Amino acid sequence: MSIDNGISFDELLSKKLKNPKFKKEYDELEEEYTLAKEVIELRIKKKLSQKELAELIGTSQPSIARLESGKYKNVSMSFIRKVAKALDAVPELHLKKAQ
Repeated sequence: MSIDNGISFDELLSKKLKNPKFKKEYDELEEEYTLAKEVIELRIKKKLSQKELAELIGTSQPSIARLESGKYKNVSMSFIRKVAKALDAVPELHLKKAQ
């Protein structure tokens, strides 16, 4: 994906991550945005709209939009499992030692 000035998202992100303040904030949000990115990619691969995915799992389109925005609060594992199942995926949860 290219941004207006011709630089790709990955190139821009790599440049921005050199800034320690940006990197710290990015790292704190990485898990949420990784999940959002994965859901979006899988949904698009299955050619589903947010509304269609929501209908498959018995929720509303705004719930899917919140999940895909990375700004969700208190999302349950059962909700993630339903989304994953509808997208032919399996959720994984990991703990790692704090740095």
